[in-house]
Amino acid sequence: MSGTTGRGARPVRLGPRAVAALVLISAIGVVAFGWPLLAGADSGLAHSQDAPWLFAALLPLLVGVVVAMIADAGLDAKAVAMLGVLAAVGAALRPLGAGTAGLEPMFFLMVLSGRVLGPGFGFVLGSVTMFASALLTGGVGPWMPFQMLSMGWFTMGAGLLPGPDRLRGRAELLMLAAYGAVASFAYGTVMNLYGWPIVPGLGSGISFHPGDPLSENLVRFVAYCTATSVGWDLGRAVLTVVLTLTVGAALLKALRRATRRAAFEAPVAFGAPEE
Repeated sequence: MSGTTGRGARPVRLGPRAVAALVLISAIGVVAFGWPLLAGADSGLAHSQDAPWLFAALLPLLVGVVVAMIADAGLDAKAVAMLGVLAAVGAALRPLGAGTAGLEPMFFLMVLSGRVLGPGFGFVLGSVTMFASALLTGGVGPWMPFQMLSMGWFTMGAGLLPGPDRLRGRAELLMLAAYGAVASFAYGTVMNLYGWPIVPGLGSGISFHPGDPLSENLVRFVAYCTATSVGWDLGRAVLTVVLTLTVGAALLKALRRATRRAAFEAPVAFGAPEE
């Protein structure tokens, strides 16, 4: 059966058109997050003003990634159904820990889903899950498109980890737990880059100073992250590691079984009716 190996399901194949779409959307995201660091003092920084434009660019590009994966890998309604189910589960998990020391169990699900389904599917899943959770929790605001991008990168990274056909068992869980810990801090750091330039009233030692040299602002940014978000990122990382090591094996097995049975890339053949 296409899409399987002797031991489990392969990630959804990422073809050249899907790669091009992911590179484009990631480049736009990097610019959206990082442009304030290179802006002048009179640039009028306000992520709340550029967020609608980012969201307007993000949605068609996400659709473009899906269309490209359909064209390259032959995905069908079963893949879209799995995307919807996983996004719904992830969105439902987020409120369970939101607002409590960074404890967000949805990150654990995104790590394992990205690992099984691959980077392209993972990017779309992460972004759609964050969008759905924002609607569910009422967390819609100028930060939402930035959260969608960050979660997309988070889930895509799990799909880019090495050895999906060779590394299994305890070694795979340890790798995924390590990735989840590091990526949890990376997610928090990237989201800090969104909020740091527009947060008023902070001490001069950690505030963003438009027009200052990049090296000086980066030093302030490190101090800002240390002072404001390390505790939240640590809680997110610890919970992701604990869930990955305790229930990760069972969930990986279930996801791989579902992917094998769905046979996303299996060709459709029509035979003559029996007489």
